[in-house]
Amino acid sequence: MRTHYPRTAHLPWSPGATSDDVRVADLDGLRGREVVVTEKLDGENTTLYRDGLHARSLDSAHHPSRAWVKALQGRVAHGIPEDWRVCGENMFARHSIAYDDLESYFYGFSVWDELGWCLEWDRTVAFLRDLGVPVPRVLWRGVFDERALRALKPDLARQEGFVVRTADGFMAEEFGQRVAKWVRAGHVRTDTHWMHAAVVPNGLGPGAALWDVRSGAAPDPRALGVGDGDAEAVARLDSGGRTGDARLAGVLAALLHRERRAALAPRLAPLLGLPLARRVADLVGLQAGLHRPYPDERRRAGLVRMSYAADLGVLHAVAAATARTGEAREQVEWSALHASDVAPLDGLTEEFADLDDDAAARCRAEAREAYAEGRIGSTAEATAATWRWRSGDFPRLIHLVGPSGSGKSSFAQGLGGVDARVSLDELRRARGSRADQKANGDVLREGLGLLDAALARGGTVVWDATSLNPHQRSLVHAVARRRDALTTHAVLLVDEDELARRNLEREHPVPPEVLTSQLHRFVPPYPGQAHRTWYIGAGGTVEEEA
Repeated sequence: MRTHYPRTAHLPWSPGATSDDVRVADLDGLRGREVVVTEKLDGENTTLYRDGLHARSLDSAHHPSRAWVKALQGRVAHGIPEDWRVCGENMFARHSIAYDDLESYFYGFSVWDELGWCLEWDRTVAFLRDLGVPVPRVLWRGVFDERALRALKPDLARQEGFVVRTADGFMAEEFGQRVAKWVRAGHVRTDTHWMHAAVVPNGLGPGAALWDVRSGAAPDPRALGVGDGDAEAVARLDSGGRTGDARLAGVLAALLHRERRAALAPRLAPLLGLPLARRVADLVGLQAGLHRPYPDERRRAGLVRMSYAADLGVLHAVAAATARTGEAREQVEWSALHASDVAPLDGLTEEFADLDDDAAARCRAEAREAYAEGRIGSTAEATAATWRWRSGDFPRLIHLVGPSGSGKSSFAQGLGGVDARVSLDELRRARGSRADQKANGDVLREGLGLLDAALARGGTVVWDATSLNPHQRSLVHAVARRRDALTTHAVLLVDEDELARRNLEREHPVPPEVLTSQLHRFVPPYPGQAHRTWYIGAGGTVEEEA
C-alpha cells in the first residue's frame, strides 16, 4: 500500500513559514523527550518500498532526476520488508541550494513498518546503514530544550534548515506532535521551478563511492581511493546478497588482500572509522588461512573463534575471490560448508547485564571460549559455566600492544585505577640505557617476574611493551592465566607515516631502521585473543571494544 508522506509543521520561530504552511500548535509532543535534530536537505521527498517508489505525490510521473534513485531502489529493495517504507530525500537535482560534497544522492530520514510505526532513531540509522543509505547530519541531540534549538545557527548559504524529531519511535497519527522543522527565510531563491528547468546534478563527495558499494553498486577501485586494487578478485566476489558495512568490508578486503594487515586499519580509519577499518584488515589477515588444509576435528572451534573478528559469510566470499588454485578453492568450499553449521552464541550481553563491566567482559569471554571448545551449547549453560567470575574477584591485566611511538605510555598514564605498571623500557633504563637491547632476555624475565608478583597482589596492572607478535604476547598471557587475571589487549593502531613523524619528536627516538623492522613484524591481535580488546586510534582514545 502506498502512503503519502505527511506535511511537516514549522516550529513557532521558523522564519521560512508562509501563509500556506502549518505551524506547530504547541510543543508538548516534544517537551520532556529526547530529540534528534538533523539537517534539512533541499531535495525531493521520496519514499522507497520493496516493490517501487514515489515522490511526494503518489502518482508522481517520470522525471530525469529520479532515474538514479530508481536504480538505488532496485539494488536495496530485497532489504526492505514487505509493507515497510523508507522515506528520505532525493538529492540528485539541484534545487535552491547547490551541494558539492554529498555522501549519496539519497538520504533516508525515517523508516516505517507495516503497522505505521516510525522506527526509533537509532534503529533507523542502523537499518538504513545496513541497507546502504546514509542519514542527514545530526546537528544536536538531547532532551528537548527550546533555548538550545533557538541557539542553533545553520549556515544559511548552504543549509535549508533543520528537522526535529523524537528519538523514540511513534505511530503515524502522532507525526504532527513528534516532528517539526525550521526553514530559512525565503528558502526558494530561483525564478524557475527545478522540475521545469534543465537537471543540474549536485556534487558528490569522496564518501559517496563507499555508500554506492554499501547499497550494492559495482565498486570503482579508483573512486574508493585504493588505486586499481585487485579488480579481478572483486569481480569474483559474491558477498551473499549482503549490503551495508558487511558488503563494503568484503569489497575492500578483496581489493586489498595483498596488503599488510597491520598497516591497513590505521590507513583506512580516516575514511571508514576505526571499527570498520579494523574489520577490513582482519578479513585480509584471515582470508588466506582458508586456502590451506585444516584438521577437521579442530575446524569448528577455529571457525567460531574467527567469527569474533569477521562475518564468516563475508570471510569465505573474500577467500573464494582471492583463491588462485583449484585446491585453494576446494579448501574454501569445504570450510564454508562447515561454517554454515556454526551458529553464534547470542544473548550474552543481556545475560550478564547485571554485572559490573569487568565481570561481564570476563564472563562473556569465558562463555565464548567454552562454546568454541564445545563445552557448552547455549546461553543458559553459559551462566552456569561462568559462576566463578561473576563476583569480579580477580586481578586485571591491561596489555599494551603497538610499535614505538604509537602512544602506549601516554594511554597508560591516562588510565585510572592502575595499581602497578611494568615497563620494559624503564627496566632497561634502570640497567643503564632504555635503548640497550643486549640484555633483552634478562629484562623480559625480570618484567614477567614483576608482573606475576603484581597480579598476585590483585588490582589492575599495565604491561607496557611493544608486544608486536603472538609469541611475545603469549609469555605475558601465561602469567595472566596463572593468576586468573582478566586480560585486556589495548591495541594502538597508528598510521606508519604518523609513527615516523612522532618518532622524530620523541625524547627517546628509536633508530628509523628499528621502527621499520617493528612495523614489518607487527601482527595485531584479533578479537577473542584476550578476554577483551580495545582498539585505540591516533587520537589516543578507545574507538572500539571487541
